Amino acid sequence: MYQFSYAEIMEDGVADAKERERQTLDRSIELLTAARDEGKYSRHTIEAVFYTRRVWIRFIEDLKQPENELDIELRANLISIAIWILKECEKIRTRQSENYQGIIDVTTIIKDGLK
Repeated sequence: MYQFSYAEIMEDGVADAKERERQTLDRSIELLTAARDEGKYSRHTIEAVFYTRRVWIRFIEDLKQPENELDIELRANLISIAIWILKECEKIRTRQSENYQGIIDVTTIIKDGLK
């Protein structure tokens, strides 16, 4: 039987969490890309906007937790980015914008930073 140190278990937990976050952001990017490519307000748009909103609202909730071990400045920056994404999603939802690519680009940068 193997025995793992607490640090090894925590490292695996962090790696698993980052992988889940990457997968979640990948799904958001896929949905936004499909909505962008369709070129009109559609079911794809609704699905992409609501999924993306849920993701970033959850990220904000996590970033606000005192147990979150990220640097305070990084957490604040990520919350600011999340708020911008939420505002852009609302503009798309209300048909005031079609800035899918902006959200896709920013989400891709965040996802790539999780490695």
